[in-house]
This record gives sequence, structure tokens and C-alpha cells, in this order.
Amino acid sequence: MTIRPNYNKIYIDLILIKFPERVDEFLPFLKEKTLSNLEVLTLNNRLFDSLSSDFSNGKHRAYDKNSILYILDYQKKNKLNNTQLANHFKLSRNSITKWKKIIRRECLNVKAEKV
Repeated sequence: MTIRPNYNKIYIDLILIKFPERVDEFLPFLKEKTLSNLEVLTLNNRLFDSLSSDFSNGKHRAYDKNSILYILDYQKKNKLNNTQLANHFKLSRNSITKWKKIIRRECLNVKAEKV
């Protein structure tokens, strides 16, 4: 098990102190027990989108396996190419390509182990 920050507590405090007028808007996010990395990024974008438009690079973003699988599944369902997906989630095309290679390699390893 990985030790993670308690994002719920962090965002509850942040919203109550800096954005008390927007509590109702973020209530569905804050009711959840734990937030996935993708939910944290979504919440952060909704909170600070108007404040920090120049922080659009993804240098300090981290994605867990579930988030990566969600993003790749989104691409498949909506029939997007890597460029369109990268623009939608504000990612690097190289990150998407790397994720695909890693997932493909994991699938091949699982199949090889079964044989």
C-alpha cells in the first residue's frame, strides 16, 4: 500500500478558506472517501483554472495506473488519436505513447505467464 496525502482534507480546508462561496459546487468531490489522481487533477483545474492559465504544462502531474487506464479507455471509446487525446487531457503525446507501450508490454507478460 502506498502512502498518499489526504487530498479530501487538503481540498476541504482550501475551499473553506479561499473559496467559501463555491462549497456547493465541489460538494460531490468532497463527499468521496478517497480521490483518485484524475479526480484531484480535475478538482484542481476547476478550482484554479481562472487563476493560473500559465500553468498548463504537465511537469508535476502524476498519474496512477487506474487514471492511465481511464484515459486510454476514453481514447478508445471516443476514437481519438494521440494528439486529440493529449489536447483533451492537456498531456504530452509522448506520455500517451509511453503509457501504451507499458500497458502493451504488461499484457504480453501476462499472456506469456499463462502459457
